[in-house]
Amino acid sequence: MEEDTRNLVDEFKGLPNEEVKARLDENRNELEVAIENVTHDFNVGTIVRSANNFNASRVHIIGRHKYNRRGAMCTDKYLEIFYWPDAASFLEDQHNRGREVVAMENNVPDCKPLGEKVFKAETTLLFGSEGDGLTTEILSGVDDVRFIENFGSTRSVNVGVAAGIAMYEWTRQVKIAPKKEA
Repeated sequence: MEEDTRNLVDEFKGLPNEEVKARLDENRNELEVAIENVTHDFNVGTIVRSANNFNASRVHIIGRHKYNRRGAMCTDKYLEIFYWPDAASFLEDQHNRGREVVAMENNVPDCKPLGEKVFKAETTLLFGSEGDGLTTEILSGVDDVRFIENFGSTRSVNVGVAAGIAMYEWTRQVKIAPKKEA
């Protein structure tokens, strides 16, 4: 028998991709992740990979459709990815489904620290490019804007790192902390 070299936890080794996805679907989190205006393919792949790690229910890519799937380490096969041609159609979907859209952006007035955010389960975390950030159009339609506090000389962390930090904070609050209280 050939060794399964995919980057999977042991319980999924040897299973076809469709079965891995089906098993993950049984316990999907309410978390969704959106990416707008991210120009570096590796960053998009990193965010998709992290979304899989936290078992997010969906990833939304707004605008450009092509990205470097290699950075996702094939994890894009195990979750739903939706493509939106523009910010308006994405925001309409989110609001029609009652989701809170939380933009992660450090270069806009009135953004608040991530550490002070209290997340609800039906959250979509939104990330933009490091250079241009999120568009004015999408920022005008989000429910909240947060930044990750920093303590060194750099103004921000890489968007792929920021996405992992924000997904973990949502997971800590919504999935891990409630279990500790029980």
